[in-house]
Amino acid sequence: MPDPALWGLFVAASVVLLLTPGPAVLYIVARSVEQGRKAGFVSVLGIHLGTIVHITAAAVGLSALLVSSALAFAIVKYLGAAYLIWVGIRTFMAKDPDPGAPAIPAAPLRRVFRDGFVVNLFNPKTAIFFLAFLPQFVRPERGALHWQILILGLTFMGLGIMSDGMFALAAGTAGDFLRRNRRFLRFQRWFAGTSFVGLGITAALATRK
Repeated sequence: MPDPALWGLFVAASVVLLLTPGPAVLYIVARSVEQGRKAGFVSVLGIHLGTIVHITAAAVGLSALLVSSALAFAIVKYLGAAYLIWVGIRTFMAKDPDPGAPAIPAAPLRRVFRDGFVVNLFNPKTAIFFLAFLPQFVRPERGALHWQILILGLTFMGLGIMSDGMFALAAGTAGDFLRRNRRFLRFQRWFAGTSFVGLGITAALATRK
């Protein structure tokens, strides 16, 4: 088990980091404004299913391989960047939605979840975060390192679900009002598309340092 004092410090540091908007928050906000609170919450679940993969990878040491191998890092980086840019282009090409039509059919919700998962799964910065941040709060004398990393990772994920859920709620609530404005319907499509393309470019420019 992690040291209780270090665990408390980890929680405080994680809250500060999670409340600082990053790529995952930008994705969640874009989805929430575009399709409403439900889509925002589904995107949160997709994002953090990807987080589970990174936690597991950190616990078994795969994150170290990702950061130490230039080829592995490049593959993950460019796959993630290409996917984000493709999502952005697909959003640009979509037709302007009808304000009177149902906003969130079942099929798009599955796609929202899938996109959130892939966005975080192929985000090399997430793997680097777990590799660089978590070990600072691990102590060998407290027991098996992989269990400590797992507990810290799940703590971070739980905090992330709460903070990202608040972003989804706020953006989705504002989106409910803004989507009644036809001019905003066009703006939000371009905002979402630009956000996804920007995330893709950011991922492509990510370095291992």
